[in-house]
Amino acid sequence: MSSDTSATSLDSGEQIPAWQTVKLGMAISPELKQGLAGTVALAVLATLGRIVVPVAVQQTLDRGLTAPGGPDVPFTVQMALLAAVAVVVTGGASYLMTSRLFRTAETGLASLRVKAFRHVHDLPLLTQSTERRGALVARVTSDVDQVSQFLIFGGVIAIVSIGQITVATVVMLVYSWQLTLVVWLCFAPLFLSLRFFQQRLSAAYGVVRQQVGTLLAAVAEPVVGAAVVKAYAVEDRTQRRIDEAIDRHRAASIRAQGLTAFSFSLGGVSAGLANAGVLIVGVWAGLAGDVSIGVVLAFAFLVTLFVGPVQMGTQVLTDAQNAVAGWRRVIGILQTPADVTDPGEAGTPLPERPVDITFDHVGFAYPGGPPVLHDVHLEVRAGTRLAVVGETGSGKSTLAKLLTRLMDPSRGRVLLDGIDLREVPFASLRRRVVLVPQEGFLFDDDLAANLRYGRLDATDADLAAAAAELDLSDWLAGLPRGLRTRVGQRGESLSAGERQLVALVRAQLADPDLLVLDEATSAVDPELEMRIGRALERLMSGRTSVTIAHRLTTAENADEVLVVDRGEVVQRGSHAALVAEGGAYGRLHASWVAQQGRGPAAD
Repeated sequence: MSSDTSATSLDSGEQIPAWQTVKLGMAISPELKQGLAGTVALAVLATLGRIVVPVAVQQTLDRGLTAPGGPDVPFTVQMALLAAVAVVVTGGASYLMTSRLFRTAETGLASLRVKAFRHVHDLPLLTQSTERRGALVARVTSDVDQVSQFLIFGGVIAIVSIGQITVATVVMLVYSWQLTLVVWLCFAPLFLSLRFFQQRLSAAYGVVRQQVGTLLAAVAEPVVGAAVVKAYAVEDRTQRRIDEAIDRHRAASIRAQGLTAFSFSLGGVSAGLANAGVLIVGVWAGLAGDVSIGVVLAFAFLVTLFVGPVQMGTQVLTDAQNAVAGWRRVIGILQTPADVTDPGEAGTPLPERPVDITFDHVGFAYPGGPPVLHDVHLEVRAGTRLAVVGETGSGKSTLAKLLTRLMDPSRGRVLLDGIDLREVPFASLRRRVVLVPQEGFLFDDDLAANLRYGRLDATDADLAAAAAELDLSDWLAGLPRGLRTRVGQRGESLSAGERQLVALVRAQLADPDLLVLDEATSAVDPELEMRIGRALERLMSGRTSVTIAHRLTTAENADEVLVVDRGEVVQRGSHAALVAEGGAYGRLHASWVAQQGRGPAAD
């Protein structure tokens, strides 16, 4: 999948027609269909209840108050009681329908949020990198909120409105086809223009949903990076970017709301014409004796039942387009394929022992880009400490990502103990292979909670034991509240070196058989650097380890050094042998020595 393809896939839902979007959405969230028949039955009951009052009024006037023998009081009382019962039944049915719809909608949309959130984690790394974080968050939060709002409120209005219009029209026809024709002729222009408005509202609200994601991203980034913004005094530039995002969202919203206002106004004009037409034609027909006063009055009630839903229909149409636009964006995420798939129970678990590593003629290219790795073929024996070195952009970090299966090779195979990584279940792979990044991400919680990401069932005693195994007990004891110390957002309460120590204790808790380390380059004081070095020695003991090395000491202490240059393995051997050999490693070694201020004799 190319980068272009990834981007298109993420937004592929935006090209789906509205009816197909709803169909797909219902298929993705089958909970939305649960109890639908009962909800519709309640809607029908609520609609029929609204018709009883106009009919009761007509019957009271024509057969009760103006009966040939004088007012029929018992009949009038019966009609009044019938109308009262209808009002109560209608209210109860409306309440039950709304509560059922609310519960069903929230259950279905909660499922949609879960699926979307989980799929975000399964997306290709390149897709996650090209899509701004705020935009991804918007798809799982505010976009789903728009669907929720429509299904709960717009859905109620839509169901009841369609029922009211249908039943009101039927009763109108029974009373007077002429007046019914007047009403429909007045609303014909609005009905004929609905398709026009639907298409334009859909496009307009699609842009609004996109701008919401852009706005969230623009606001989130400077909040997370507040320290950098202040340190480099770029508050004005940051504010301009936020202001621009706000202006684009405002402009998109104004355009969409302008269409909404126009369609709503057209509904108001149609309603006014219908009321005037019914009044004029109804009075004329009444004077001619074609209809009774009760029918005219009942018809006035029926027109109200007809006009109200039509006027609300414009707002429902607006909410529907906003919701469909959000639904499309969520579907766009779910339709984006996860290029690294889990074989699950059908896969082959890794053995619980230090593993051999094989890169079998591996090649890799990022989508749409040139090859990053060229026919890499190598074998690493179990228990080996391998340091991978190379210039920036040489491909060494790509090797680490392939080895931990954050990505799959474009060609060739990566094997652990002879097992293709694509055949290893994620549960086994993540348990036996651990990546220690340059700076492990810390969550806004205490130290114990962050350490438990290495093993979720670890007790406080397990955490303390893991720290002790890495000779970090005194560091742990020196923290203000020990394991209960709050680390702050992204670990900002700890130093860069301490965050590295947390990552190492996590890895120790996980007890993997293969360690892949992207060695941190953060500047730390010499004492903490020595502590990190000792902890790494203990962590790698008895395990196969692959370290993306940025420091001379790491390469010196490795069993073997692998030199990567322009996507190819150009040298391999011990540190001493490679220094003597010169070449690419010789140049890197000379650079390290110069940076550390060491002379050749010191080596």
